[in-house]
Amino acid sequence: SDVCSSDLIVAITKCDKTGVRLEKIYEELGANGLIVEAWGGSIPSQPVSGITGDGIEDLLELIHLQAQLMELKANPDRAGVGVIVEAGMQKGRGAVATVLVQKGIVRVGDPMVAGGALGRVRSMTNENGKLVKEAGPSVPVEITGFSEVPQYADRFFVTANDRISRTYAEQRGQRLKDQKVRGGDKVVNLESLFARVEEGKLKELKLVVKADVHGSLIALSESLEKIHEEDVRVKVIHSGVGAVSEGDIMLASAAEAMIICFHVRADSKIQRLAEEESVQIYTYKIIYQAIEDIQKAITGMLDPKFKEVVLGRATIREIFSISKIGKIAGCFVNSGKIVRGRSARIIRDGVEIYDGKVENLNRFKDTVTEVLSGFECGINLSYNDVKVADVVEVYEMEEVARDA
Repeated sequence: SDVCSSDLIVAITKCDKTGVRLEKIYEELGANGLIVEAWGGSIPSQPVSGITGDGIEDLLELIHLQAQLMELKANPDRAGVGVIVEAGMQKGRGAVATVLVQKGIVRVGDPMVAGGALGRVRSMTNENGKLVKEAGPSVPVEITGFSEVPQYADRFFVTANDRISRTYAEQRGQRLKDQKVRGGDKVVNLESLFARVEEGKLKELKLVVKADVHGSLIALSESLEKIHEEDVRVKVIHSGVGAVSEGDIMLASAAEAMIICFHVRADSKIQRLAEEESVQIYTYKIIYQAIEDIQKAITGMLDPKFKEVVLGRATIREIFSISKIGKIAGCFVNSGKIVRGRSARIIRDGVEIYDGKVENLNRFKDTVTEVLSGFECGINLSYNDVKVADVVEVYEMEEVARDA
């Protein structure tokens, strides 16, 4: 391991569960080069339980002792520097990130940048949910005000002004572009994988993975990279939280990769760009289905393909509450057509929050079968948590023949 053992403390969680064998855990840690003190090594460890709270105080004391032994110090008299621990989109708050401040002070109103995300600190919340105006070294805070969702483990910086933040984000974006390597000239999709494997033209399947939260993102990415079928290795070249972006499409195009989405969507503009760049986007709601599809595609055992056809999209402009019915979304149809009785989903900030059917469709006081692009309508989805600016996407599943 490249990590110095003195930098590590191992917290062993879920120790309240019956049948937990610490000796087995110590053995597995040792197999990965981590010898804990309980086994005669130099790495401190502490069993804990998030449910009962057992071991938490001991863990905090252990961290404090280790920090003293290592003489860890941080300069508070400088601009804030930290690391993104978690990030995602939240209803009504936009892009939100948990930042562990490592040096300096972060204050509300400070210009900031983390990876490709920039902005100003709009609000900060501590671990108790209380709003704070500043945070110093070793303090974790939840920060709002980012232009987009930063990535897990991105470095966080407070800058002197917005121009410096923008320059830093642009430089990082350029570095990512410089890392792109264009592959072959053939579109990569699940339907053509097996043929390319048989021809010996595919040894590494590259994927861009997007998800709604970091927990799902890490679980899906790690599971996909464990796939090894027919001498083909799966490699996740980029992963991130939030909706599919233009940068994701261009990266996938340059690297000849597919995009795998979990509970997030690509809007109509991004989908058109994907078609222009011959990038295939696959959306899933269950992690194991994505894993199974990749495995079956490589081995030529993929089930009959069902293609999702988007019939139309509408933006919610106003919301009406009607007794005995619930909330009716007053919408403007942006593209295609909205059809009563068809499957529909609600998308908020690029994340799918509901999937159901168009229960009822109205034009003024009349119930209608469909409403075309450019017209207004009232949509009832039997879902009451709709908000202005949400997107209603109506679709159907169509079985298509697979490539020979």
